[in-house]
Amino acid sequence: MPFVDTVPEGDAAGELAELYEADRAASGHVPNYTRAFSLRPGVYAAWRRLNGEIKAGMDARRYELATLAAARRLRSSYCTLAHGSVLIDRFLEPDALRAIVSDHRAAGLDPVDVAVMDLADKVAHDATSVGQADIDRLRALGLSDAEIFDVVAAAAARCFFSKTLDGLGARPDARYAELDPDLRAALTVGRPIAEA
Repeated sequence: MPFVDTVPEGDAAGELAELYEADRAASGHVPNYTRAFSLRPGVYAAWRRLNGEIKAGMDARRYELATLAAARRLRSSYCTLAHGSVLIDRFLEPDALRAIVSDHRAAGLDPVDVAVMDLADKVAHDATSVGQADIDRLRALGLSDAEIFDVVAAAAARCFFSKTLDGLGARPDARYAELDPDLRAALTVGRPIAEA
């Protein structure tokens, strides 16, 4: 349970009821992150639109790697577990993901992926530390300025979402406890998983 009272499903109306139903349809349940935003459904709806716009311009794997790097830096178990799960479902084997979470520079990723994760990590940690060399590195690896913008935007947007969830005490959904124990331990970088 988060630190604030949230709106129960039975009491949800209007925009919130629609958001609950949309997330239930997509996930099979109403995620704890949706409940955390239940006091301000307009903020959650705006977040979904913003995040959708950012993702729409990005390669899906690159988005997930950038988001994972930012979430790991922010110590957001919720977002690390969620985006790690997407990477396993769509792009990576569990062992490869564990290696990336442990040290993405030594995990056998190609130079573009390493540079993307480095930039996302830096944005999440201290965006004022990003310099021209960070951008030039990605340009030299073939990314356009628009693609570099996307990496920065994905990491910056993750800061908002992860910090909101952690600031409210929202814990990762209990379903993440079903992950392989070693993988679950690697992805749980902050708050523990909620109990069922």
